Amino acid sequence: MMTELTTKIRQQDFRAIARLITQVENQDPIAVPTMKQLHRYTGDAQVIGITGVMGAGKSSLIYELAYQLRQQQKTIGIIAIDPTSPFSGGALLGDRVRMMELSTDDGVFIRSMGTRGMQGGLTSSVYDVVEILDAAGMDTIIIETVGVGQDQIDIVKVADTTIVVLVPGLGDSIQTIKAGLMEIADIFVVNKSDRPGVEQTVAEIQSLIDLTTQTNDTQIPVVTTSIKNKEGINQLIDSITEHQKYLSLENRLKQRRRKRYEAELIEIIKSHLMNLIYDESKLKIKIEELLDQIYQKKLDPYSGAEQILGKILK
Repeated sequence: MMTELTTKIRQQDFRAIARLITQVENQDPIAVPTMKQLHRYTGDAQVIGITGVMGAGKSSLIYELAYQLRQQQKTIGIIAIDPTSPFSGGALLGDRVRMMELSTDDGVFIRSMGTRGMQGGLTSSVYDVVEILDAAGMDTIIIETVGVGQDQIDIVKVADTTIVVLVPGLGDSIQTIKAGLMEIADIFVVNKSDRPGVEQTVAEIQSLIDLTTQTNDTQIPVVTTSIKNKEGINQLIDSITEHQKYLSLENRLKQRRRKRYEAELIEIIKSHLMNLIYDESKLKIKIEELLDQIYQKKLDPYSGAEQILGKILK
């Protein structure tokens, strides 16, 4: 029998959605029964990940992308992931305020989330949030990550289509792209294309694509956009649609979804293991004993960890 919260989420009740997201962010056990029930209703949403360098205009691009998709009567869920504030622990909203116009649209749900110290540009609860929005019937889910570096490319574990956003005038654009981005990009976007140097940036990206793409691979598109001049968004939507068609062939979408569930499963297991370590009073006492032994050089950290895991897994 479905919980009341499950029923409301299936009816796309935004307050219910927000409440469950808060529960999963706080790792509240009360969320687990609803999450278990919702899973069977997932799998229909298209998940788009948008990542790129800081200052590339990702938020503005998402606003225009969501606006155009709404003209097609598609419902949109937006997950905006920010660096966590070291003072409040909450997400730093920054330029998210420009998305507030969308928040009055009953076909758009927006949630800003902090990374809470997680590496990879994501937050550990993002998998749950995607499931919640998917089960709520959102046609498209857009995830915006924090600025990209070599350790911030985990978006590929979650998204069906990953868009990497760059801008002209970055200096050595090739080196920027090499920082892990070429491996995850399904579509490149050169945003702020009204700036000087856009042709050079596009040429550099295209050159690197030609060097790294196998002859039997699908060519990665490079789309230029200008939010200022309202240009390129329809072309970007066309590229997303083409990539969706590509994924529908040879079980490619199934393979990507399996990777998402693998990453989610590992996160849940890790979370449960950490809770076992810190929630069990006996284990807390054991850890204190081991810390003393490690400090006194009577025991090494690896052997201490093996003792803890032995107690948990026995």
